Amino acid sequence: MFKGILIEKDDAGYRASVQDIADSQLPEGDVTVRVDYSSLNYKDGLAITGKIPVVRKFPMVPGIDIAGTVESSSHADYKAGDRVVLNGWGVGETHWGGLAQKARLKGDWLVPLPAAFSEKQAVAIGTAGYTAMLCVLALERQGVMPADGEIVVTGAAGGVGSVAIAVLAKLGYTVVAVSGRPEETDYLKQLGAAEVLDRSEFSAPGKPLGKERWAGAVDVVGSHTLANVCATTKYRGVVTACGLAGGMDFPSSVAPFILRGVTLVGIDSVMCPRPERLVAWQRLATDLDVGKLGLITHEVSLAEAIPTAAQLIDGKVRGRVVVDVNR
Repeated sequence: MFKGILIEKDDAGYRASVQDIADSQLPEGDVTVRVDYSSLNYKDGLAITGKIPVVRKFPMVPGIDIAGTVESSSHADYKAGDRVVLNGWGVGETHWGGLAQKARLKGDWLVPLPAAFSEKQAVAIGTAGYTAMLCVLALERQGVMPADGEIVVTGAAGGVGSVAIAVLAKLGYTVVAVSGRPEETDYLKQLGAAEVLDRSEFSAPGKPLGKERWAGAVDVVGSHTLANVCATTKYRGVVTACGLAGGMDFPSSVAPFILRGVTLVGIDSVMCPRPERLVAWQRLATDLDVGKLGLITHEVSLAEAIPTAAQLIDGKVRGRVVVDVNR
């Protein structure tokens, strides 16, 4: 038996609770992992609260991040004792995830945990940080250099935004953070933001084109914010879009793309091919100042993860939430 958060949906309603789970209930997979830490992402918050129906099968263990040690394996690449990390691949939605003391998974979904990180640090980075790194890599691939100008990061006080600021600042970019939480200004500047703007400047409907400012962008908000970022991006600038915290709509026009040659790059972390995941984690090991993870992260227990999920959805959580599944 092991403990985990189980989401159930039946005639009694939709609910999440910590339960004792039998090993025999674990789903199919060729690698069984003893989980040390998981985390709370926006998607986990939606799953636990049921605010948006992201869970596709019931019962479900949420948790799209896993860091731990292989307990048993029939996969050629992994053996007992290997340290591994997992992000995405539909865990917590269609396959049991990491908010439990054990997980059984497909070995093809796993990535060896870089020696530079502990298990706790790996989930402090988690899907959010790995997604942020994918955005940075996309900016680099499109040729955006530090000398080209400012990079704007929206939803800056969240997990993706926090890691994006830290990485971009270390790489020498001038970062402008956008947040709806003015009380987080000092925090964002500690991470490396040169300036902090209020999200109200971006969240209302805007013009098809505005004054050119950004050489690049990391957007986790979507909706009017993404549209306004595109409208104010410089000629041949690059916008990476990886989130929908403000909505799935995109009320924009083609003007930034056909008049300024702006490139909009979609970032998907869930089904991202394994070679790109390996590169992202390798780059995180060199380009993220792990000393800043203490600023970004706070830790909760397995039971505390349930009320914290509601706070996360309400925008009341800064940075990353690490979940120690063994307490």
